[in-house]
Amino acid sequence: MKPAILPIVSALAFIVAGMPVRAQENAADHRTASFIEMPAAPGQADAFAEFLADAAPLVKQSEPGTALWFALKAQDTPQDRLAIFDVFVDASARDAHFAGAVAAALKDNADNLVAGGWDRGVVANIRNADVLSTKDATDLYSAKTATFIMIEAAPGQSDQLAALLRAAGPIVAKTEPGTLFWAGLQIDKTTFAIFDIFADEAGRAAHFDGQVAGLLMEKSGDLVRGGWTDGVVANVRNYDILAIK
Repeated sequence: MKPAILPIVSALAFIVAGMPVRAQENAADHRTASFIEMPAAPGQADAFAEFLADAAPLVKQSEPGTALWFALKAQDTPQDRLAIFDVFVDASARDAHFAGAVAAALKDNADNLVAGGWDRGVVANIRNADVLSTKDATDLYSAKTATFIMIEAAPGQSDQLAALLRAAGPIVAKTEPGTLFWAGLQIDKTTFAIFDIFADEAGRAAHFDGQVAGLLMEKSGDLVRGGWTDGVVANVRNYDILAIK
């Protein structure tokens, strides 16, 4: 381990041991995010993917408060699931996004493109989150693949899991050049998530062999419902990136 990383890892160990979550200063405090995974209507996976890819320029032109926006297609079975992940400068920007032109166009086309239509296929699958920590995006447009992991805190361990994710961003930034963006998220009191992007599968493999994954594996028996295998690995979802704002 490089000497420069030791203070960060030591700080993380202290936080997870019991330091109050809000004692750590965090530049991501006001940022918010959303993740929506949507099943394509039968025979419409390619058309839905094309629709989402074409939406990226409109997001860029009309949504200054949407800091990052990704259109995704599932690599895993079933492969007819599309997703959007976005990060906003604050909650008002998220509201503006859902009232914006891209959301309106998706609503207009949902009956044709999305299994369950707008209400059951889109709205029911929205997962809004607070951003706990990030590795800021680098080489953004070289990213080809992404991972999203939903994690449920073990009973009474929400604050400790939040603390771990808050402290993880700087470690990813210092130790994982192949991870082009990383975000630790809190969806509700007990539900958390990790979203990250990579240029290739080698970057993803390095991430899962890295320090943050190792720390989460070590602590997951106490912090995560289901532990490492059932609570983390079983919830890994991999995606191809279709478009980025």
